[in-house]
Amino acid sequence: MGELLAADIGNTNIVLGRIRDREILNIARLVTDRGGLPHDYALRLGQTFAMEGIDPGRFGGVIIASVVPQATNAVREAIRRLLGLESLVVGPEMRTDMTVALDDPGSLAADLIAGAVGGLACYEPPLIIVDMGTATTISVIDGDRRFLGGAIMPGVGVSLSALTAGTSLLPGVSLEAPARCIGANTEDCMKSGAVYGAACQIDGMTARMEAELGRRAAVIATGGLAGCIVPLCQRDIRYDPDLLLKGLWALYEMNGPEA
Repeated sequence: MGELLAADIGNTNIVLGRIRDREILNIARLVTDRGGLPHDYALRLGQTFAMEGIDPGRFGGVIIASVVPQATNAVREAIRRLLGLESLVVGPEMRTDMTVALDDPGSLAADLIAGAVGGLACYEPPLIIVDMGTATTISVIDGDRRFLGGAIMPGVGVSLSALTAGTSLLPGVSLEAPARCIGANTEDCMKSGAVYGAACQIDGMTARMEAELGRRAAVIATGGLAGCIVPLCQRDIRYDPDLLLKGLWALYEMNGPEA
């Protein structure tokens, strides 16, 4: 097959992974442009490949998971022009080797599919998968590989932006943990609420979900903001920043032309 180009199109960023034989060789990020045209994306992708020293001719397959419908077709067309390849787009009709036990199985988003498949490829269920990006999502997969559902919450950055936008006196602050949870000034109080508050939210939600499962689960965290929140959680959580790319590789193996 050659190398696989895996693209995770999120609300804020597009994560690109160059993968060969399950090994992630390169990771690059682009800003998601909802109004971007195929030509724009083709230029940006070509520049990214050049900067990373990637030979586009080595790609033998492409898979895309997207939560931004406006960007999906533009990226697909850009890849078609640049690489001459058709992209496999993740959807609920794909083979996933798990059962989707939602009220409407067809409503399961592509990023949640990729994360769940990546989790099942790397860890023993039951699993609780926390993806911390623009939104924070929590997915629960039981011991029988059934995707039960989960929770969707505003992401840490979104919550902090809403706080500063909706108040007159609170300043903008960076997302970093203050030395103490009990802040002694406005900035540290805001940082504490955002960062330690997010950690407590993850601890509390995973505990409640485990109680509903009736057994202990492995908790896996991924996403752009997980790296600064997971170390502050009291719960033992495994941080796997490449979980979705691993899931995209597994999905391509199951659904690609050679499957």
